[in-house]
Amino acid sequence: MRLHYLPSEFQEALPILEKIKQAGFEAYFVGGSVRDAILGRPIHDVDIASSSYPEETKAIFSRTIDVGIEHGTVLVLEEHGEYEITTFRTEDVYVDYRRPSQVSFVRSLEEDLKRRDFTVNAFALNEEAQIIDKFDGLRDLENKTLRAVGVATERFTEDALRIMRGFRFAATLDFTIEETTFEAMKTTAPLLEKISIERIFIECDKLLMATSWRKGIRALIDSKAYNYLPDMKEKNRELEELLEVLSEDFAFRTSEQAWAMLMICLELSAPKNFLKHWKTSNDFQKTVMKLVAIYQLRQQQSVNKQICYHYGKELLYLVEELRQAQGLEVDYDRIDRIDHSLTIHDKHEIVVKGGDVMTTFQLKPGPLLGRLLNEVENAIVEGDLANDSTAIMAFVGERLANE
Repeated sequence: MRLHYLPSEFQEALPILEKIKQAGFEAYFVGGSVRDAILGRPIHDVDIASSSYPEETKAIFSRTIDVGIEHGTVLVLEEHGEYEITTFRTEDVYVDYRRPSQVSFVRSLEEDLKRRDFTVNAFALNEEAQIIDKFDGLRDLENKTLRAVGVATERFTEDALRIMRGFRFAATLDFTIEETTFEAMKTTAPLLEKISIERIFIECDKLLMATSWRKGIRALIDSKAYNYLPDMKEKNRELEELLEVLSEDFAFRTSEQAWAMLMICLELSAPKNFLKHWKTSNDFQKTVMKLVAIYQLRQQQSVNKQICYHYGKELLYLVEELRQAQGLEVDYDRIDRIDHSLTIHDKHEIVVKGGDVMTTFQLKPGPLLGRLLNEVENAIVEGDLANDSTAIMAFVGERLANE
């Protein structure tokens, strides 16, 4: 099969392939970028594989960096971009179910493609837009099927992260996992405990952000792989709820929104610990925890000025979307009206600072000062006090007189 046209991302990289071929070696575009080109999807990273060994690749190009030379990868720096060139290779026995104990460089493209995870990721593409398909990946693409290359259990035992990648591809491509491949995922799922949680988080996050995220979650549930993920053991019923409560066509708008909804369904006793166990960033944790808090508040009451001020319009919208997807009452107009009515949206917008109050009223830092500043902030938010220095100082003086 030949592509009708070569996407611009590949065209820009053609000089790289031509230089390698002029030096007497083979070179191809490989992997997911080729799959996405066939499917007409956006192309992200362009990967190049070559029969040239790392030192031979470095001799072809004037500017290179050894980014992973022990695994055969050299970064080539050209005027029109940077490209990773990886030597065709085979891999020895894997250690810790993630990394090969040894990499052997080879001259054979087919030997290189044999070590790929799924048939739809095992394509190669030459400079004439001809697709090399050694494992019937084109047929699997046409049938929207995700199938492991070769013996499925071997692929997942080599690198257990491929299990999560499979769930993710089912979601992002809207593919069905082939039966033998899926059975191998189920069998090897306990190996996920050997994989770094940071890598698993990336795959789960991409899964949740996919339009067909339900397909990925369904595979996660049916494989029982969730039992080997942090704080998800025996959470079958709760994960089923994630599929049941949200409308069929709902897609998450942000990662934080997705993880907040997941946590709500999981009914966690220590939600912040959950995010820590997944080794997420502090900023991510803060935003997700705010969304969970808003969700719980909205279960009890409508949005008011304090809620709008403390959490902000954008986060309130994200929660309303979750409520709307469940058929619950929503009120975007109310959020807009309240947000528009607020005199301030952040305490740093208050014209009088703590130092001003200390100087004017001869106060020292402490609980009293903190309480006064909180009262000023709340009064301004509620619209009971103007954000004006004279009005604020009068307000503080009155409060001190009543102490």
